[in-house]
Amino acid sequence: MDKSNYQLLDGITYPADVRRLKRGQLKTLSKELREYLTQSVSISGGHFSAGLGTVELTVALHYVFDTPNDQLVWDVGHQAYPHKILTGRKDRMTSIRTRDGICAFPSRAESEYDAFGVGHSSTSISAALGMAIASELKGEHKHMVAIIGDGSITGGMAFEALNHAGAIDANLLVILNDNDMSISPNVGAMNNYLTKILSSKLYSSVREESKKVLSLMPSVWELARRTEEHMKGMIVPGTLFEELGFNYIGPIDGHDVDMLVETLENLKHISGPRFLHIVTKKGKGYAPAEKDPLAYHGVPAFDPTQDNLPKSKAGAPTYTEVFGDWLCDMAAQDERLLGITPAMREGSGLVKFSTQFPKRYFDVAIAEQHAVTLAAGQACQGAKPVVAIYSTFLQRGYDQLIHDVAIQNLDVLFALDRAGLVGPDGPTHAGSFDYSYLSCIPNMLIMAPADENECRQMLTTGFQYPGPASVRYPRGKGPGAAVDKALTALPIGKGEIKRQGENIVILAWGSMVTPSEQVGNKLNATVVNMRYIKPLDEELILKLAQTHEILVTVEENVLSGGAGSAVNTLLHKHKILKHTLNIGLPDCFVEQGSREELLNLCGLDSKGILAQIKAFTA
Repeated sequence: MDKSNYQLLDGITYPADVRRLKRGQLKTLSKELREYLTQSVSISGGHFSAGLGTVELTVALHYVFDTPNDQLVWDVGHQAYPHKILTGRKDRMTSIRTRDGICAFPSRAESEYDAFGVGHSSTSISAALGMAIASELKGEHKHMVAIIGDGSITGGMAFEALNHAGAIDANLLVILNDNDMSISPNVGAMNNYLTKILSSKLYSSVREESKKVLSLMPSVWELARRTEEHMKGMIVPGTLFEELGFNYIGPIDGHDVDMLVETLENLKHISGPRFLHIVTKKGKGYAPAEKDPLAYHGVPAFDPTQDNLPKSKAGAPTYTEVFGDWLCDMAAQDERLLGITPAMREGSGLVKFSTQFPKRYFDVAIAEQHAVTLAAGQACQGAKPVVAIYSTFLQRGYDQLIHDVAIQNLDVLFALDRAGLVGPDGPTHAGSFDYSYLSCIPNMLIMAPADENECRQMLTTGFQYPGPASVRYPRGKGPGAAVDKALTALPIGKGEIKRQGENIVILAWGSMVTPSEQVGNKLNATVVNMRYIKPLDEELILKLAQTHEILVTVEENVLSGGAGSAVNTLLHKHKILKHTLNIGLPDCFVEQGSREELLNLCGLDSKGILAQIKAFTA
């Protein structure tokens, strides 16, 4: 990367270097930081437009606070790339999201400046509150700052933390980064509330007056006492937060670094729970990202001199696209179908459905628990809800899945995207556990397709099933099977023999069927596409156990409580003693890398599966 334009940034390695700058140099540093971010992400790919919007805030935070003694907790982490650049990782930014490179999100193992590891949203206020409580009990005088986006504050956990912090008068600063954008367009009453405020004449006048007043005030509290009526006008947008017990300030311009520094300096001298509302623009400073922040949320490597991103190569549809097409086709046939997503319209493939069936489309914002129980309520009235959700995010609605859906045996279909290893986003986004956490729940139907066409068939099967059902599929493309447009269901609990061999039988689920077939051809082994994790095809397994000496199970899930574990239990129940090898994800959190790299690392590509079987049979 060309460093010739970075006169200030070249001298910045850690935040202490930022604090040695003069106040008048911060605008220049912000400009250079934004340019550096654009150059580095254009090389590496990664999260982009969110970080562009937090440049000035990041500079101001590290200038005002004594990090890492004072601790910053970033929500989600999409917005933390500028933070990484200023905290010792500048020269490694082009390695982000790659094997052995720096993490896509803040990570406590990576840097002492990353106070809390994140990946899922709406966690920052709870974490920072916990830090504040523990720090105060030790007699420390640290500042704890939670930086949460307006999309993340729609999550119920954020409000639980706000309610608690206000009630105990905790010494905590919460910064709402209000950019009217999470990943999918924001929805819900909170977003409407903020939008109404920001579009009002009151806000327009208060915004300019706030700049004048806050820059002159000796302290926010003193000004509040002296100019009560004026401050009442300023804090109208924050009535909700004031009622929760917070001292609300704002909204102020989140791209005015001088204003941010002045305000943060004043807030340092106020105790108790404080809430700073800043307004930013996602994609700020890079015109294409400002114009389309959604497209530039996560980007591949690109040419920053061009106004568009490189187009992906055409070819077989991804599993997400197969789901999106199926959802529209099934909705056209059955008016009971309702589609639900927790703020992942684009990622889960619901864009077309939301356009074609707007009255039957429900984006509940970042609220996975609510999404699951909402579906349960809809099912109680005869609807057939389909919850499109990442495997890792369904974990956040697990209690609701058990208590509100499964116990009542309600007709809810869960389409679990990003199952298994997801690649560059790392362990926070990997769907490593859904076989295990679903298979122990009574009434659940659990399926994993071997290819794109089977995915469509299983979605139809789950939709027609009278009870809770799930179909889990990996990120990206499958083996390239032609997709039959018919809405055909599969027989429940029946596997499919893909290859007849001898001595060794390989029982494979989902994404592991194709590499297992390749291994079967080399070993002359029988290969079975098991299709169902629950119910297992017990009849087929017991039959094959009688005719083969060695049983091998292969799954893209942790072994503990997974599909192989269920096979072991079945064999034990019937007192069948066979040499059995279980192959799956290791008992550790698998770090980032490309999906192909991680499958190889875990021994779940054809080469790794073959090597493990050969070692077992040697």
